[in-house]
Amino acid sequence: MWLLSVLLPVLRNYYIGAIVALQQLLLRRFILPDFPRQDGKVAFVTGGARGIGYYTAKHLAKLGMHVVIAGDNEADGSEAVKQIRQATLNDKVEFLLCDLASMKSIRDCVQNFKKKSLALHVLINNAGVMLVPESRTEDGFETHFGLNYLGHFLLTNLLLDTLRNTGTQDFNARVVTLSSATHFNGQLNFDDLQSSDCYSPHGAYAQSKLALVLFTYYLQHRLTAEGCHVTANAVDPGVVNTDLYKHVSWPGRIVMWMTGWLLLKQADEGAFTSIYASVSPDLEGTGGCYLYNGEKIKSADVTYDAEVQMKLWLESCKMAALPV
Repeated sequence: MWLLSVLLPVLRNYYIGAIVALQQLLLRRFILPDFPRQDGKVAFVTGGARGIGYYTAKHLAKLGMHVVIAGDNEADGSEAVKQIRQATLNDKVEFLLCDLASMKSIRDCVQNFKKKSLALHVLINNAGVMLVPESRTEDGFETHFGLNYLGHFLLTNLLLDTLRNTGTQDFNARVVTLSSATHFNGQLNFDDLQSSDCYSPHGAYAQSKLALVLFTYYLQHRLTAEGCHVTANAVDPGVVNTDLYKHVSWPGRIVMWMTGWLLLKQADEGAFTSIYASVSPDLEGTGGCYLYNGEKIKSADVTYDAEVQMKLWLESCKMAALPV
């Protein structure tokens, strides 16, 4: 029974990964359109120093946005800022320290951001870890759940007042949250959200990505009820060749080495749907969507369950010490 509970998430994740990779090979790839300039607007990108986040931040800076890159490594962040400034000739690119595995660090980051008295037009919840060995965040949460999901849950809630004050009827502020196709395999066990009973890195990762979609939909529900000019959408970047795969097993790495050049997206292409969700006029005022290759698609059935959405939100508020 224990072996089955460990192997099933592995098989499910690799199966859906293979399906998505084949789709990327056989179907027409999304080509990022030209967008209007975004001068005067501000974007906040977690994990913007590397991979998909870096290319997202770079493209937004190219469009003229003031881009704040948030990450847990100052050296990497400073280098990313330097490279993006040089490539885009946009000096309004900066780094803020934000360790999503630490609630104190997240709160400090938000406080430092608010001291700048900036607006916030786009929050991109991009950072994440994948298939890491069993470990806990600074606050005692399973790392995938704590960093990928709960860290972004707290960050978004702490920045919501700035987003609300920024959004207008003509130009809504936007929350863009990266999930993945593995969310289709995710299972939420409210009695064991920390995967303590039987740890599977594949299961924990899929659960965190499922939680991000549920969070996005319930956030949009709350924003709509409040009449806020803020939208929230979830993004699936596809199967992208980034450093996230460093914890994949050696047979998986061999397969990736042999086929990755053909089947996997590169990081710049993986950023396309995030960029689209951040600035496309087609999505003005539209929230509560799951976006893949620049299109709205259906997410897992459970993500539309309002009771599950609300239960996760309430549990998350308790964990993050936020008012309901």
